[in-house]
Amino acid sequence: MKKYYFLFSWLLLFLTGCKQKDKDEKEKFFPVLSYIKSQVAHVDTSLYSIKKIVFTDTIHSDTTFIPRKEFRNLAKDFLEIPDLAEKKYKKRFTEEKLFDESLNLVIISYKPVNADKEELQKQEILITPNPSGDKVTSIIIDQTTSNKNGFLEKKMLWQVDKSFRVTTITQKPGQPETTTIMKVSWNEEE
Repeated sequence: MKKYYFLFSWLLLFLTGCKQKDKDEKEKFFPVLSYIKSQVAHVDTSLYSIKKIVFTDTIHSDTTFIPRKEFRNLAKDFLEIPDLAEKKYKKRFTEEKLFDESLNLVIISYKPVNADKEELQKQEILITPNPSGDKVTSIIIDQTTSNKNGFLEKKMLWQVDKSFRVTTITQKPGQPETTTIMKVSWNEEE
């Protein structure tokens, strides 16, 4: 009888362990960094014309066509974000999922548990649901750095398969705030 009890206990423990592993696997955060890296790799191997427009404090600068080899460097702000899909971020960020019926969008939002300790303040993934396959349409990222050298805020928007925009707001001690907007597009309709 003890033999069966031991076997039953071991089987129960094994099944419980498998369920916990399955639960952990299902509760992973959306891999934003991997997704953006795949987008950058696609542009690196494409034949798109890549345009860059820079606005500084509402003054428009001319549109510049950039070489493909420069694209990855321009996208570095996106490529340097923390990978929330890594296990170490699971307890440091919360995930919220909601469906906006009026926009027909699923919004997955990540925010830090302790905003004062994290540079990443928000990460949102906008997904258009479709029976033939859901499509990620946009990724929004907000980062903030504040120290003795001043304040730096980046508001970033990645429009999937089209463009990205980085709005940088800086405030150095004793100086006025400056805002720079860089938009890079490669497959966007005019």
